[in-house]
Amino acid sequence: MPKTARALLQLPPATLGALEKLGADLAVARLRRKESLRSWAQRLGTTVPTLRRLESGDPSISIGIIASALWLIQRDGELGNLASPEHDRGALELDVREAVELGRARALAAAQERLRSSHDKE
Repeated sequence: MPKTARALLQLPPATLGALEKLGADLAVARLRRKESLRSWAQRLGTTVPTLRRLESGDPSISIGIIASALWLIQRDGELGNLASPEHDRGALELDVREAVELGRARALAAAQERLRSSHDKE
């Protein structure tokens, strides 16, 4: 069994669904361009069976083939933004959480300082 088989078996259902939709959308793009499986596979530098697997949403298709298919329909420009830091929700949520905690700590320290100052004046 290849090393990636375990990872592929653990893909979330939503991710599998997204891959299936991507494959179906690529098939529609090919058909709208009136391209045969053979000519599209040739343009991708792959085989017809691999193209069929791509169009069916097979998660074991290499990202290079997916990128080439996106290039064929002039959508490869989006690849550079898929994991960009400004769209990383998990990291953004951590940043916000840390900022909130820092704000609370500073507010507490300021309140304690005001209390000390008011006691020192008395």
